[in-house]
Amino acid sequence: MSVGRRRLKLLGILMMVNIFIYVIVEVSKSGGQEKNAEGRVIIPQDNFWRKFTPHKAYWNRQQQKLELLYNPILSLLSNMTVEENLILNSSVLNSCDPDPWVTSEVSDFASLPDRFKDFLLYLRCRNYSLIVDQPNKCKHKPFLLLAIKSLIPHFDRRQAIRESWGKEITSGDITVKRVFLLGQTPPEDHFPNLSDMVKFESETHKDILLWNYRDTFFNLTLKEVLFLKWVSSSCADVQFIFKGDDDVFVNTHQILDYLKSLSKDKAKDLFVGDVIKDAGPHREKKLKYYIPESVYEGSYPPYAGGGGFLYSGDLALRLTNASDQVLLYPIDDVYTGMCLQKLGLAPEKHKGFKTFDIEEKYRNNICSYTNLMLVHSRNPQEMIKIWTSLQDPRLNC
Repeated sequence: MSVGRRRLKLLGILMMVNIFIYVIVEVSKSGGQEKNAEGRVIIPQDNFWRKFTPHKAYWNRQQQKLELLYNPILSLLSNMTVEENLILNSSVLNSCDPDPWVTSEVSDFASLPDRFKDFLLYLRCRNYSLIVDQPNKCKHKPFLLLAIKSLIPHFDRRQAIRESWGKEITSGDITVKRVFLLGQTPPEDHFPNLSDMVKFESETHKDILLWNYRDTFFNLTLKEVLFLKWVSSSCADVQFIFKGDDDVFVNTHQILDYLKSLSKDKAKDLFVGDVIKDAGPHREKKLKYYIPESVYEGSYPPYAGGGGFLYSGDLALRLTNASDQVLLYPIDDVYTGMCLQKLGLAPEKHKGFKTFDIEEKYRNNICSYTNLMLVHSRNPQEMIKIWTSLQDPRLNC
């Protein structure tokens, strides 16, 4: 679209807004004159459109600017500098070059831990190639896709999942498929070179998705975004998705029974897990989930604990679009909650998700697992033991 046509379109929008305001004011006048003996009309003193007040924290401030991209009227009314307006350019928005302004915009950047420096410098980069793909994984429109976050060295966990709760099955019209989500584990992070082993594993099991990005804790959010893009392009017809870690036990049969019981309306917006509400960033530097005040301010939206959650394929496609409107955040669980909030939705708590484990006295009682969907955490041997016990036809609970 040419610049001239774009301006005409924007002018048309502004004219429609002005007409709408005029009609509202005239209706208010007539209503007020009928009810007010003196015929006086109270006119609001504030502007109809309010300019954004910039946040102090870097992430919040950058998110405000991103939202202007999707609201052209507000972007015209903003008073951003030339440098700030550059974020509205899509090429800069997705740039994988280090952000030249972040060092001056984050007040304590120099004293931040290296993981934060790296995250902030490359906050906008989402363009990473898929090194290992499974293009035929969803050829037969799976009922349930198991998407498991893993690290390259975790061969034993992946194999235990394949032999237990992550088995691919086809029974009648129910098909369950499995993929493991991996990033690169480079030498600078002190990982051995396991590329040949991963290649063999992928050729053998055909369940590896490997992207060319550095697999770190902060990049779990990137893993989430790249997976959603993959679903949109390669698995758009999947009905439901379970996404979880490689150290959880999942009662797949219980999940399937639950999904088959859902109404069509319930299934469309499904997003269930172990939901955390009224939470906010941790400010203690020693904690894993530490977030500096200079990076983020405010509370978190409701979000499901990252041990695992269950959602619909329909919602996955909408989350893909929403993720374009939410800047990457260092904690992937929280980021997913932000994307849900962007859609006007919230995760639903389900008592079958135990991301903080069950009481110790019940952990060795196999009957404790029959009505659960997820328990965190379990090692590979425990996964296989629990799964095998649950399949025993002599089990009587």
